[in-house]
Amino acid sequence: MSVDLVVEMCSKALFIVIKTAAPILLVSLIIGLTVSVFQTVTSIQEQTLTFVPKIISIFLALMLLGEWMLNNMSGFMTELWSDFSVYIR
Repeated sequence: MSVDLVVEMCSKALFIVIKTAAPILLVSLIIGLTVSVFQTVTSIQEQTLTFVPKIISIFLALMLLGEWMLNNMSGFMTELWSDFSVYIR
């Protein structure tokens, strides 16, 4: 197994991780910013106010995007296992 192959495999893995996590992180970021603006406008300084909307939005995003995320990860794992004979040389 050459260094180039390891670097390529790691870069593909990192790209899959970023591509899979990005929608959930963006949903969390947007909800957090929205609640923060609401807190600033209304002068409410409750620390736990952002927790419930973020959790609900993350669960909804996982329900909507879960199949796509799982297909990305399982496709990558299938690709790794199908090329296993190349890796053990």
